[in-house]
Amino acid sequence: MIFLNSELTLDERSPEARFQIVPMPLEKTVSYGSGTADGPAALIDASDQLERLWRGMEPCAAGIYTTPPIDCDQPLEEALAALSARTEGIARAGQIPVTLGGEHSLSWGAVMGVSRALGRRIGIVQIDAHADLRRAYQGFRHSHASVMQLLVEEEGMALAQYGVRALCTEEATLRDALGVTYIDAEELVMGNITEVTLPDDFPEDIYISFDVDGLDAPLMPATGTPVPGGLAYYQSLSIVRSALKGRRCVGIDVVELAPIAGADVWDFTAAQLTYALIGIAQGG
Repeated sequence: MIFLNSELTLDERSPEARFQIVPMPLEKTVSYGSGTADGPAALIDASDQLERLWRGMEPCAAGIYTTPPIDCDQPLEEALAALSARTEGIARAGQIPVTLGGEHSLSWGAVMGVSRALGRRIGIVQIDAHADLRRAYQGFRHSHASVMQLLVEEEGMALAQYGVRALCTEEATLRDALGVTYIDAEELVMGNITEVTLPDDFPEDIYISFDVDGLDAPLMPATGTPVPGGLAYYQSLSIVRSALKGRRCVGIDVVELAPIAGADVWDFTAAQLTYALIGIAQGG
């Protein structure tokens, strides 16, 4: 399966393409609804119905190559190591990895690979209903609910969170202690906030981690833990675009799609979102 297969020319889908799609059908630590293992394939299949043109530009003209899926039948740590090696190689080649999940725990591997390739700390812009800052969850150290704690507290990455509306006291305390930048969903939605500004000392290299449950539940019910009160589609994209202003995108992931049988619209939404993020990374 090839992302945007029907729209790409032979040159645009070559291994030298600027954007490298990495399917990661990971489903190891989900804690409520299941189905994330089917997310990447459903998203890629739906992408065949997208149009090249987006906001007056054709993001795919820079090239989009779909790499083979990461083997997620192996133990979690080995799957994450394989993803990390994949994204490191992509980033070293000067390309941008776009990892399609799969549960959110995959972001640890994807981010660490990019950081190793660049040889420096990077900043993560996270759209999510959840903070994912637990130190462990249900016995999993590399849990989807712990991924940002690992990246920020243990690996030293910078983090900006937008759209959170479900977190525990430990997470609320920890993100203040770690200096996490955040504007939660209620403030964003009630204030109709569509643009944000990162702190001056936030890294210039930005990794976008977009959990589809960051969108409001009626817009994206096809996820394991849908939460009401989330972001609108264009609002979320505008937030990402404004956060990238003056900085550069070095990686993207779109995670936690859990397809609903007979409701392809949500797969299409995730596919369009992914293409929009590619466009934003191109300056759109």
